[in-house]
Amino acid sequence: MGDMQLVGSDSAKLASALTRIERDVDAVFDALLPVPEDTRSSLVEAMRYSAMDGGKRVRPLLLVATAEMLGVSRDPALRAACAVESIHVYSLIHDDLPCMDDDDMRRGKPTLHKKFDEATAVLAGDSLHALAFEILTDPATTTDPFTQAELVRTLAMASGMNGMAGGQVMDMAAESADYDLHTITRLQQLKTGALLAASVEMGAILGKLPPEGRSHLRAYSRDIGLAFQIADDLLDAEGDEEKAGKALRKDDAQGKQTFVSLMGADAARAQAHALVDQAAGHLVQYGEDAAILRALAGYIVERDR
Repeated sequence: MGDMQLVGSDSAKLASALTRIERDVDAVFDALLPVPEDTRSSLVEAMRYSAMDGGKRVRPLLLVATAEMLGVSRDPALRAACAVESIHVYSLIHDDLPCMDDDDMRRGKPTLHKKFDEATAVLAGDSLHALAFEILTDPATTTDPFTQAELVRTLAMASGMNGMAGGQVMDMAAESADYDLHTITRLQQLKTGALLAASVEMGAILGKLPPEGRSHLRAYSRDIGLAFQIADDLLDAEGDEEKAGKALRKDDAQGKQTFVSLMGADAARAQAHALVDQAAGHLVQYGEDAAILRALAGYIVERDR
């Protein structure tokens, strides 16, 4: 019975934390992106359109919850979280372009290149990429140059060829390649997992946790990264387009191998839930302080968008 109450308590904390992080991230972006009174205005309006559009904010919450669990005050954690979200949003803008996934809808509204134009979408993505590193090197985030450098390096590595961009290339090749489960797992560790893991890692960096003390947090983020992608694959195969706010059934139409196509929906779902349980086990030493991170692992699998 105690466990049931704890789960309910964790769930209530998560609902409150998700509402708060959405509001806080929008407030930071609003302050960071004032619209200039010159011909750059359309670029900044485009950046605001995508950055302040009510996404799930899973990555910012991972970073802030990790940092707060380690005693970091909220404001610097929130700024670092917006750096990660800037990278995530830029990747979605570019991912939606005709040269990549060619999507018309994102989070229930027109994608950026449909709302504005392709050139503005490319430049808005470029500008958000640059903004991420501007935020991390701002004294308002941290005045410690060693912490700044470690934050920048962690986010850069998670974003490029050995992280998200590398995973996107593997994903594009998946239409013609015959990937096995091992390769699909590697692809998703890069495409989806790298930025999720960076969020947790950056929270630990702000918390001054030395690298040798982060292994349990890295194991947690590895497990939730895979669970997140399995949930995405299940959503693509079985989800409701109206709730998801984007086109679904695309993987199957493109002939891509996914966790669902390789394992079957039931086995994939069971694997995702096992990963969530495993992820929570890595946090046991933090007890109640890890309530948000524990609940977030479960939310990642149960979400409908």
